[in-house]
Amino acid sequence: MRYQIKHITEYKYQELVNTAHNRLCLVPLNLPEQKCITSNIKVFPFPDEQEYRTDFFGNTLYFVSIYKEHNKLEVISESLVDVLPRIQSGIAASNTLLWENVKATIAQRDEYAEIAQYLLPSHYVPYSLEIQKFAEDCFAPGDTLWNASNALMKKIFTSLEFKPGFTTVNTPVETVVKLKKGVCQDFAHLMIACLRNQGVAARYVSGYLETFPPPGKEKLVGSDASHAWVAVYFPGIGWVEFDPTNNLLPANNHIIVAFGRDYFDVAPIKGIIFSSGTQQVDVKVDVTRV
Repeated sequence: MRYQIKHITEYKYQELVNTAHNRLCLVPLNLPEQKCITSNIKVFPFPDEQEYRTDFFGNTLYFVSIYKEHNKLEVISESLVDVLPRIQSGIAASNTLLWENVKATIAQRDEYAEIAQYLLPSHYVPYSLEIQKFAEDCFAPGDTLWNASNALMKKIFTSLEFKPGFTTVNTPVETVVKLKKGVCQDFAHLMIACLRNQGVAARYVSGYLETFPPPGKEKLVGSDASHAWVAVYFPGIGWVEFDPTNNLLPANNHIIVAFGRDYFDVAPIKGIIFSSGTQQVDVKVDVTRV
């Protein structure tokens, strides 16, 4: 499947900004199941300094600095991406590895050294007794990693209400469990936290999801959004993706931009500005089959 993605972010500042440094994580990855054919990022005002880099996780980052006064910042990212069906899910479904043995398997072999970081707590993913309690019925003794991961995905989907605007990026996972509301970022953080608390390696996946309008309605321009889901590590197979927001296994309509320990590593845009006053942010995303 081929997709055209357009992601527009506009910041309006109450007071003039005289210096801005931003890190953009908006370029889709090249992977065995995905090819980024073209990617172009435009920034207005035009940056005084700019540089592309590859981060520790293999993501493409674009660093920009602006030293001229401005009261608006606009970032337009356009990409053309080919996405193939994931094959890891089918392989993992028949895998007999028990979830209880995953941590020991990773610890015993040097080839899994890089995976060990995804067993540890991170900025938005804590170790927590409350989270362990929430997930414990999904991890039955003697069950396979595949069955446990699917049970957890289903429980998060059925336990939480998708509620845009109810949480912020800094809402703790424990609060999401208590209030049972959130957005895809919260669903992903909760699933990762549950897995890591049980000794299973999991990472955050940032990207886009093709969406469809209600029957009989036209799709609105700019109505799509960034999406987040989870990848679980199956020793001997690799990373297998799960989407707890939708209770499904990503196929060829999930476009991957970045991998990280949690949202902190892969935020689409973050940075520092030198100014005073408030700011307004407007984001529009279009994911279109071509």
